Amino acid sequence: MQNVVRAALNALRDDGTLVISPVVYAESLAHPNYSEEGINRFLSITGITLDLPLLDAVWTEAGRRYCQYAVRRRQFHTEPPRRILADFLVGAHALLQAEQLITLDAKFYRTNFPELRLYPLSELTQE
Repeated sequence: MQNVVRAALNALRDDGTLVISPVVYAESLAHPNYSEEGINRFLSITGITLDLPLLDAVWTEAGRRYCQYAVRRRQFHTEPPRRILADFLVGAHALLQAEQLITLDAKFYRTNFPELRLYPLSELTQE
């Protein structure tokens, strides 16, 4: 999997600047196997930039998409929405500030951000 991620990052770096959403950065800090120093070193080595701040439009778009998701979820399921707002902030950031997204959850982003260009790592690992 590391080789696939490395290859994807190299290919995308040739296509433009690599950025990470501040939401992804903050969530990464909570991961039990990652340290702040390790994350910052990874970003430095890979040339990925922390994309601060989130535009006002990102917050608005994330709220709209989360609302649409919640409505669909209530229509088709008896339980409440299961996604958290952070997922929608990541998608809105990618759509409005980054143009594309590398993801392990392509189904979610295809459903909620169909116009977003995706690089699904799960599909790349099958090649």
